[in-house]
Amino acid sequence: MKTFLHTNAKSVKEAADVLSEGNAKVIAGGTDVLGTLKDDILPIYPKSVVNIKTIPGLSYIKDDNGTLKIGATTLISDLAADEFVRTKFAAVSQAAKAIASPHLRDMGTVGGNVTQLPRCWYFRKAGNRFNCSRKGGEECYAILGDNRYHSAFGGKRIHSSPCTGECPAKTDIPGYMQAIREGDWDKAASIILQVNPLPPVTARVCAHFCQTKCNRLKTDDGVLISGVERVLGEYILANSGKFYKAPAKETGKSVAIIGAGPSGLSAAFYLRKAGNKVVVYDRQPKAGGMLQYAIPAYRLPKDIVDDLVSKLGGMGIEFKLGVNLGSDVAPETLEKEYDAVLYATGTWKRPVLGISGEELTVFGLQFLTEVRKWFDDNAVAGKEVFVMGGGNVAMDVALSAKRLGAAKVTLACLEPRERMPASKEEIARAEEEGVIVNPGWGLSRVIERDGKAAAIELKRCTSPWDATGRFNPQYDESDLLVVESENLLMATGQQVDLSFLDEKYEIQLTARGLIEINDSSMTNREGVFATGDVTLGAGTVIRGIDKGHAAADGINRYLETTIVEEAVAPPEFLNSDKEGLKNLKQMEQRELSMELRALDKEDSISPTHAEAVAEASRCLNCGCYAISPSDLAPAFVALGAKIVTNKRTIDAEGFFAANTLASTNLEYDEIITEIQVPPLPAGAQSVFKKFAFRKAIDFPVVNAAIVTGDAPRVVLGAVAPVPVRAKKAEEALRGKKVDEAVATAVGEAAVAGADPFEATKYKLQIAKTIVKRALLSL
Repeated sequence: MKTFLHTNAKSVKEAADVLSEGNAKVIAGGTDVLGTLKDDILPIYPKSVVNIKTIPGLSYIKDDNGTLKIGATTLISDLAADEFVRTKFAAVSQAAKAIASPHLRDMGTVGGNVTQLPRCWYFRKAGNRFNCSRKGGEECYAILGDNRYHSAFGGKRIHSSPCTGECPAKTDIPGYMQAIREGDWDKAASIILQVNPLPPVTARVCAHFCQTKCNRLKTDDGVLISGVERVLGEYILANSGKFYKAPAKETGKSVAIIGAGPSGLSAAFYLRKAGNKVVVYDRQPKAGGMLQYAIPAYRLPKDIVDDLVSKLGGMGIEFKLGVNLGSDVAPETLEKEYDAVLYATGTWKRPVLGISGEELTVFGLQFLTEVRKWFDDNAVAGKEVFVMGGGNVAMDVALSAKRLGAAKVTLACLEPRERMPASKEEIARAEEEGVIVNPGWGLSRVIERDGKAAAIELKRCTSPWDATGRFNPQYDESDLLVVESENLLMATGQQVDLSFLDEKYEIQLTARGLIEINDSSMTNREGVFATGDVTLGAGTVIRGIDKGHAAADGINRYLETTIVEEAVAPPEFLNSDKEGLKNLKQMEQRELSMELRALDKEDSISPTHAEAVAEASRCLNCGCYAISPSDLAPAFVALGAKIVTNKRTIDAEGFFAANTLASTNLEYDEIITEIQVPPLPAGAQSVFKKFAFRKAIDFPVVNAAIVTGDAPRVVLGAVAPVPVRAKKAEEALRGKKVDEAVATAVGEAAVAGADPFEATKYKLQIAKTIVKRALLSL
């Protein structure tokens, strides 16, 4: 073992103080923790180990007016031998006798048995070979690996899955995928709408960072999350009456939102759901901001944006369009008329690049906003067009120019190809349609002829970043390239335009000229909030949606209003489609052929409902599928035991959990002091049965604890990450006299709802059999 600080605690408080310092482990019998230290299986080796067996008064077995009280450091062998336990709490006695071997029972403690870590071979592999999800890693290796001793009921979410973690809005992607597999599209819709009110939009234009983190990419094709989200988004639009409803109750509070882009629309949705009056102002004639005016129709059809805005209007959100803040209405006026004001004005201003002849270039964003007019007028973008920029906006500009009839479109950017900000798909689409992409070049000067732009001179960019990683382009001034072009389009970013605020309007700005906000999205002005790009600079649509949601939460707290709705209950266990997991190929995103593509037609084609379900069936539903190995755990749950700690008393059923490096809900500085088992009701009996491959030493393959009587309980162990209350089995047993037929029926009901891997199906037959045998033994 490696070096650690060892403390023989004299009191529970002393032990808890050591734990509170962090990176510490408790040791009692040592049969579990010493193995984890010796094999170095933990991602971080503990700095301290505190011995609680030296604490006086923690080892005892008491009859307290019929209630069994067991001290945390009581030896398992003492529990197995105790006559009171044997005669009154047979399931506990039988479970204790079934644990390991006599020698190990002489060492192990009751508290240690119920808190032991999983016995998964990936988790236990020496040297932390598999940094699995139970250790805080990204994946459970049992899902696609050897899983014969793993869960037969599904998994447990330990922390956010990698795809969810990569999403700026933290969308529960596996959650809605599971709901879709189960055929519950309304639940899937509710899950995504908790964080994103615009899924028909994001399915089409989001960068979908989530897809880059899909664990399937480590073995085959990742899940096409965008395709599934697209079908779900269309379902939401088609059933909008369920999801974009006016609130049942009005708060009497009012909020003005300036800006009808992604952030403003997102904030409006969540503010209106809370019952507030919401009025959205925008200077454009139609709502949607960048969604309406900057993203080309071939990526995002405008009828989808219009439809979504209409649905939001149906919630009671009012839109005042064509209104210029400052000239048509003063900010101070809005502050007087509304209880809160939110600025979500985005980044529409052209940045100054500082090159000679810059005044002869065209702002890329301005070009995109005018594309529709160019198209309607049958205008041509020019014979030769140059675009500067490496992001998705630049790709939109280049493709739009190409589709407007430009014979040649050349694009340049500072970044090397492998680090271009644009998605690989957008770069590939541009090149497929003839756009020439030149990475690693910066602007030098505009070449002018007869007062007009005729070409652009570029200089080699050796690196866009300096040695510290800060954006600070480095150039080779001797390596020049001239690109002939009559139209020079600059898509190198956008800036915040705060010209609507006069000098007398005192609002705090950051060093970058953005509106400064606190953690609640409030500015230095009371009741005035800001969100999205106006506070962060230009970003993605999904980031804007997320920040709009955060601002709505801040305003709701400020106004003391809340969204009242039923929470979407998480599933008891994660499931997966075992046949779907065998499908290694990602669903194909169908697109129009080259000859059919145009500025006013959407390039991509929505998957069918069946295709979306099939793709959702490929989701691994990442979590932990290791089993709970404790023999005492199901007995304590069946008997309604309570776990007493130095902080609280917890029902046994809520005590056991699958958490990072833990099998319980104990806090980091919490120590079990006692287990309390209430007396059985009159006429009730308890029993425990275990199946293992060897009679001694082995951990359970399946175990079961049963309590009979008017309120029966049937609990299975070693079949899931936590003990499983088999409630359908309890119903099958309630009020019945046990005979062969009843015992068989209870056994069958005990495995209802199971979701085994192919290799763990055998556990269900064993579970049915030991439940039946346990009942008949009574």
